[in-house]
Amino acid sequence: MARPVILDVDTGIDDALALVFAIRRPDIDVRAITCVAGNTGVYQVVANTLAVLDLLCAPDIPVAAGAVRPLVEPPRDASLVHGSRGLGDLDVARSARRAAAVHAVDLMRREIASATEPLTIVALGPLTNIALLIRTHPELVKRVERIVFMGGSASVGNASPVAEYNVWHDPEAAWIVVNSGVPLTMYGLDVYTRVAADRALIAELRASTDPVRRSVGALLGYASPLIGDAGAVCALVAPELFEFENWPVQVELAHGMSRGQTLVDRRRLPGEDAMHESRRTPWPSIDIAMRCRADAVLALFTSALA
Repeated sequence: MARPVILDVDTGIDDALALVFAIRRPDIDVRAITCVAGNTGVYQVVANTLAVLDLLCAPDIPVAAGAVRPLVEPPRDASLVHGSRGLGDLDVARSARRAAAVHAVDLMRREIASATEPLTIVALGPLTNIALLIRTHPELVKRVERIVFMGGSASVGNASPVAEYNVWHDPEAAWIVVNSGVPLTMYGLDVYTRVAADRALIAELRASTDPVRRSVGALLGYASPLIGDAGAVCALVAPELFEFENWPVQVELAHGMSRGQTLVDRRRLPGEDAMHESRRTPWPSIDIAMRCRADAVLALFTSALA
Protein backbone atom coordinates (compact mmCIF):
# COMPACT_ATOMS: atom_id res chain seq x y z
CA MET A 1 0.00 0.00 0.00
CA ALA A 2 1.35 3.42 -0.94
CA ARG A 3 2.28 5.76 1.91
CA PRO A 4 0.19 8.98 1.89
CA VAL A 5 2.49 12.00 1.87
CA ILE A 6 2.32 15.78 1.76
CA LEU A 7 5.39 17.36 0.17
CA ASP A 8 6.36 20.84 1.37
CA VAL A 9 8.87 22.31 -1.08
CA ASP A 10 10.80 25.42 -2.07
CA THR A 11 11.43 24.19 -5.61
CA GLY A 12 14.77 24.79 -6.50
CA ILE A 13 17.00 22.33 -8.17
CA ASP A 14 17.09 19.52 -5.63
CA ASP A 15 13.41 19.89 -4.74
CA ALA A 16 12.71 19.27 -8.43
CA LEU A 17 14.79 16.08 -8.18
CA ALA A 18 12.78 15.07 -5.12
CA LEU A 19 9.52 15.68 -6.98
CA VAL A 20 10.70 13.49 -9.85
CA PHE A 21 11.53 10.67 -7.45
CA ALA A 22 8.41 10.96 -5.29
CA ILE A 23 5.91 11.23 -8.15
CA ARG A 24 7.42 8.24 -9.93
CA ARG A 25 7.47 5.95 -6.89
CA PRO A 26 4.46 3.60 -6.75
CA ASP A 27 4.88 3.28 -2.97
CA ILE A 28 4.36 7.03 -2.39
CA ASP A 29 0.93 8.62 -2.70
CA VAL A 30 1.50 12.37 -2.97
CA ARG A 31 -1.74 13.88 -1.66
CA ALA A 32 -0.70 17.54 -1.89
CA ILE A 33 2.29 19.77 -2.55
CA THR A 34 2.69 22.93 -0.51
CA CYS A 35 5.13 25.68 -1.41
CA VAL A 36 7.25 27.90 0.81
CA ALA A 37 9.69 30.72 0.13
CA GLY A 38 13.27 29.50 0.40
CA ASN A 39 15.46 28.78 -2.59
CA THR A 40 13.42 31.38 -4.46
CA GLY A 41 10.25 33.41 -3.87
CA VAL A 42 7.11 31.44 -3.12
CA TYR A 43 5.29 32.30 -6.35
CA GLN A 44 8.30 31.22 -8.40
CA VAL A 45 8.35 28.05 -6.27
CA VAL A 46 4.74 27.41 -7.31
CA ALA A 47 5.54 28.01 -10.99
CA ASN A 48 8.55 25.69 -10.81
CA THR A 49 6.54 22.98 -9.05
CA LEU A 50 3.75 23.08 -11.63
CA ALA A 51 6.32 22.96 -14.45
CA VAL A 52 7.96 19.86 -12.95
CA LEU A 53 4.55 18.19 -12.65
CA ASP A 54 4.01 18.93 -16.36
CA LEU A 55 7.38 17.43 -17.20
CA LEU A 56 6.38 14.25 -15.37
CA CYS A 57 2.88 14.14 -16.89
CA ALA A 58 1.80 13.87 -13.27
CA PRO A 59 -1.82 13.52 -12.19
CA ASP A 60 -3.72 16.54 -10.92
CA ILE A 61 -2.13 16.92 -7.49
CA PRO A 62 -3.24 20.02 -5.54
CA VAL A 63 -0.47 22.62 -5.19
CA ALA A 64 -0.75 25.68 -2.95
CA ALA A 65 1.36 28.73 -2.16
CA GLY A 66 2.28 29.27 1.47
CA ALA A 67 4.55 31.52 3.48
CA VAL A 68 6.20 34.33 1.52
CA ARG A 69 8.84 34.94 4.19
CA PRO A 70 10.21 33.51 7.44
CA LEU A 71 8.37 34.10 10.72
CA VAL A 72 10.91 36.66 11.95
CA GLU A 73 13.75 37.06 9.47
CA PRO A 74 13.47 39.19 6.31
CA PRO A 75 12.88 37.47 2.95
CA ARG A 76 16.00 35.94 1.37
CA ASP A 77 16.78 33.30 -1.23
CA ALA A 78 19.48 31.02 -2.61
CA SER A 79 19.63 32.32 -6.17
CA LEU A 80 23.43 32.10 -6.15
CA VAL A 81 23.03 28.31 -5.98
CA HIS A 82 19.75 27.72 -7.81
CA GLY A 83 19.75 30.53 -10.37
CA SER A 84 17.41 33.49 -10.69
CA ARG A 85 14.32 31.32 -11.29
CA GLY A 86 15.31 28.44 -9.04
CA LEU A 87 15.87 25.71 -11.63
CA GLY A 88 19.35 26.62 -12.81
CA ASP A 89 19.48 26.92 -16.58
CA LEU A 90 16.66 24.43 -17.17
CA ASP A 91 14.27 25.88 -19.72
CA VAL A 92 10.72 24.97 -18.73
CA ALA A 93 7.47 26.20 -20.24
CA ARG A 94 4.94 27.99 -18.09
CA SER A 95 2.39 25.44 -16.91
CA ALA A 96 -1.30 25.61 -17.74
CA ARG A 97 -1.99 24.04 -14.35
CA ARG A 98 -3.31 26.33 -11.65
CA ALA A 99 -2.44 26.41 -7.99
CA ALA A 100 -5.24 25.79 -5.50
CA ALA A 101 -7.02 28.95 -4.37
CA VAL A 102 -6.17 28.29 -0.72
CA HIS A 103 -3.15 28.92 1.47
CA ALA A 104 -0.74 26.01 1.86
CA VAL A 105 -1.62 25.67 5.55
CA ASP A 106 -5.32 25.35 4.69
CA LEU A 107 -4.52 22.72 2.06
CA MET A 108 -2.49 20.72 4.58
CA ARG A 109 -5.26 21.04 7.16
CA ARG A 110 -7.83 19.79 4.68
CA GLU A 111 -5.75 16.81 3.58
CA ILE A 112 -4.78 15.78 7.11
CA ALA A 113 -8.30 16.16 8.51
CA SER A 114 -9.92 14.19 5.68
CA ALA A 115 -7.38 11.36 5.55
CA THR A 116 -8.49 7.98 6.83
CA GLU A 117 -4.94 7.21 7.98
CA PRO A 118 -2.14 9.36 9.41
CA LEU A 119 -0.14 11.31 6.82
CA THR A 120 3.61 11.80 6.58
CA ILE A 121 4.89 15.29 5.83
CA VAL A 122 8.15 15.50 3.89
CA ALA A 123 9.47 19.05 4.29
CA LEU A 124 12.25 19.97 1.88
CA GLY A 125 12.55 23.71 2.46
CA PRO A 126 12.37 26.11 5.40
CA LEU A 127 9.84 24.90 7.95
CA THR A 128 7.63 28.01 7.95
CA ASN A 129 4.50 26.35 6.55
CA ILE A 130 4.80 23.41 8.92
CA ALA A 131 5.25 25.67 11.94
CA LEU A 132 2.19 27.69 10.94
CA LEU A 133 0.17 24.47 10.63
CA ILE A 134 1.26 23.32 14.08
CA ARG A 135 0.47 26.65 15.72
CA THR A 136 -2.87 27.28 14.00
CA HIS A 137 -4.20 23.70 14.04
CA PRO A 138 -2.60 21.96 17.05
CA GLU A 139 -5.45 19.43 17.12
CA LEU A 140 -4.10 17.93 13.88
CA VAL A 141 -0.64 17.15 15.27
CA LYS A 142 -1.70 13.69 16.43
CA ARG A 143 -2.88 12.86 12.90
CA VAL A 144 0.60 13.38 11.43
CA GLU A 145 2.48 10.09 11.49
CA ARG A 146 5.90 11.67 11.05
CA ILE A 147 7.65 14.73 9.66
CA VAL A 148 10.75 13.99 7.60
CA PHE A 149 12.62 17.23 7.08
CA MET A 150 15.67 18.12 5.05
CA GLY A 151 17.49 20.42 7.39
CA GLY A 152 19.97 20.75 10.18
CA SER A 153 23.30 19.12 10.83
CA ALA A 154 24.98 17.19 13.61
CA SER A 155 28.32 18.52 12.38
CA VAL A 156 29.04 21.57 10.20
CA GLY A 157 26.72 24.00 8.46
CA ASN A 158 26.54 25.57 5.01
CA ALA A 159 24.66 28.86 5.50
CA SER A 160 27.08 29.52 8.36
CA PRO A 161 29.88 27.46 9.90
CA VAL A 162 27.32 25.74 12.15
CA ALA A 163 23.87 26.28 10.58
CA GLU A 164 22.25 24.49 7.64
CA TYR A 165 20.36 26.72 5.18
CA ASN A 166 16.75 25.57 5.72
CA VAL A 167 16.95 25.89 9.51
CA TRP A 168 19.03 29.09 9.31
CA HIS A 169 16.45 30.58 6.94
CA ASP A 170 13.70 30.33 9.58
CA PRO A 171 15.06 29.25 12.98
CA GLU A 172 11.83 30.05 14.83
CA ALA A 173 9.85 27.78 12.52
CA ALA A 174 12.39 24.99 12.98
CA TRP A 175 12.17 25.42 16.76
CA ILE A 176 8.38 25.06 16.65
CA VAL A 177 8.62 21.87 14.59
CA VAL A 178 11.39 20.32 16.70
CA ASN A 179 9.37 20.98 19.86
CA SER A 180 5.99 19.94 18.41
CA GLY A 181 5.87 16.40 19.75
CA VAL A 182 5.44 14.95 16.24
CA PRO A 183 7.84 12.07 15.50
CA LEU A 184 10.68 13.59 13.46
CA THR A 185 13.36 12.39 11.08
CA MET A 186 16.15 14.85 10.35
CA TYR A 187 17.85 14.39 6.99
CA GLY A 188 20.64 16.89 7.39
CA LEU A 189 24.00 17.79 5.91
CA ASP A 190 25.61 14.70 7.46
CA VAL A 191 24.08 12.64 4.63
CA TYR A 192 22.92 15.36 2.21
CA THR A 193 26.50 15.94 1.09
CA ARG A 194 27.27 12.24 0.52
CA VAL A 195 25.05 11.26 -2.42
CA ALA A 196 26.23 12.66 -5.75
CA ALA A 197 26.10 11.75 -9.43
CA ASP A 198 29.43 11.43 -11.21
CA ARG A 199 30.30 13.20 -14.46
CA ALA A 200 29.62 10.14 -16.57
CA LEU A 201 26.09 9.75 -15.23
CA ILE A 202 25.33 13.44 -15.69
CA ALA A 203 26.63 13.35 -19.27
CA GLU A 204 24.54 10.24 -19.99
CA LEU A 205 21.41 11.90 -18.62
CA ARG A 206 21.99 15.16 -20.50
CA ALA A 207 22.40 13.26 -23.77
CA SER A 208 19.16 11.31 -23.31
CA THR A 209 16.22 11.72 -25.66
CA ASP A 210 13.86 11.25 -22.71
CA PRO A 211 12.81 14.71 -21.45
CA VAL A 212 12.76 13.72 -17.77
CA ARG A 213 16.22 12.13 -17.85
CA ARG A 214 17.59 15.05 -19.86
CA SER A 215 16.13 17.56 -17.40
CA VAL A 216 17.53 15.69 -14.40
CA GLY A 217 20.94 15.76 -16.10
CA ALA A 218 20.65 19.52 -16.58
CA LEU A 219 19.70 20.04 -12.94
CA LEU A 220 22.56 17.88 -11.63
CA GLY A 221 25.01 19.57 -13.97
CA TYR A 222 24.15 23.16 -13.10
CA ALA A 223 25.89 23.87 -9.79
CA SER A 224 26.14 20.66 -7.77
CA PRO A 225 25.96 16.93 -8.57
CA LEU A 226 24.26 16.20 -5.23
CA ILE A 227 20.77 14.71 -5.36
CA GLY A 228 20.11 16.78 -2.24
CA ASP A 229 16.47 16.88 -1.15
CA ALA A 230 15.70 13.75 -3.15
CA GLY A 231 17.77 11.86 -0.60
CA ALA A 232 15.23 12.70 2.11
CA VAL A 233 12.52 10.98 0.08
CA CYS A 234 14.88 8.04 -0.47
CA ALA A 235 15.28 7.80 3.31
CA LEU A 236 11.50 7.54 3.66
CA VAL A 237 11.26 4.82 1.00
CA ALA A 238 14.35 2.79 1.95
CA PRO A 239 15.45 3.55 5.53
CA GLU A 240 17.62 0.42 5.47
CA LEU A 241 20.12 2.33 3.29
CA PHE A 242 20.74 4.80 6.13
CA GLU A 243 22.07 4.69 9.67
CA PHE A 244 19.87 6.65 12.05
CA GLU A 245 20.72 7.73 15.57
CA ASN A 246 18.27 9.14 18.09
CA TRP A 247 19.58 12.19 19.94
CA PRO A 248 18.18 15.18 21.83
CA VAL A 249 18.04 18.23 19.54
CA GLN A 250 17.34 21.91 19.97
CA VAL A 251 17.50 24.93 17.64
CA GLU A 252 19.58 27.98 18.51
CA LEU A 253 17.44 31.13 18.33
CA ALA A 254 19.86 33.66 19.81
CA HIS A 255 21.08 36.30 17.40
CA GLY A 256 24.74 35.82 16.66
CA MET A 257 27.11 33.54 14.82
CA SER A 258 25.38 30.33 15.96
CA ARG A 259 21.80 31.37 15.10
CA GLY A 260 20.00 28.55 13.31
CA GLN A 261 22.32 25.82 14.53
CA THR A 262 20.75 22.46 15.32
CA LEU A 263 22.31 21.55 18.64
CA VAL A 264 22.60 17.76 18.78
CA ASP A 265 23.44 16.47 22.25
CA ARG A 266 25.71 13.51 21.51
CA ARG A 267 27.35 13.35 24.92
CA ARG A 268 27.71 10.09 26.79
CA LEU A 269 24.93 11.28 29.12
CA PRO A 270 22.67 13.54 27.06
CA GLY A 271 21.10 16.24 29.21
CA GLU A 272 23.84 15.94 31.83
CA ASP A 273 23.78 19.71 32.33
CA ALA A 274 20.32 19.37 33.90
CA MET A 275 22.15 18.37 37.09
CA HIS A 276 23.58 21.89 37.15
CA GLU A 277 20.16 23.44 36.46
CA SER A 278 21.25 24.95 33.15
CA ARG A 279 18.60 22.83 31.43
CA ARG A 280 15.28 22.55 33.24
CA THR A 281 13.39 20.51 30.66
CA PRO A 282 14.67 17.69 28.45
CA TRP A 283 15.20 18.37 24.77
CA PRO A 284 13.06 16.44 22.28
CA SER A 285 14.79 13.39 20.82
CA ILE A 286 14.61 12.88 17.07
CA ASP A 287 15.90 10.37 14.55
CA ILE A 288 18.90 11.74 12.65
CA ALA A 289 20.31 10.24 9.44
CA MET A 290 24.02 10.11 10.22
CA ARG A 291 25.44 7.84 7.51
CA CYS A 292 24.25 6.20 4.32
CA ARG A 293 25.24 3.73 1.61
CA ALA A 294 25.73 6.49 -0.93
CA ASP A 295 26.03 4.31 -4.03
CA ALA A 296 22.87 2.42 -3.12
CA VAL A 297 20.94 5.64 -2.47
CA LEU A 298 22.04 7.03 -5.84
CA ALA A 299 20.97 3.79 -7.53
CA LEU A 300 17.59 4.03 -5.81
CA PHE A 301 17.15 7.59 -7.06
CA THR A 302 18.13 6.76 -10.65
CA SER A 303 15.76 3.77 -10.65
CA ALA A 304 12.95 6.33 -10.88
CA LEU A 305 14.41 7.57 -14.18
CA ALA A 306 14.09 4.22 -15.96
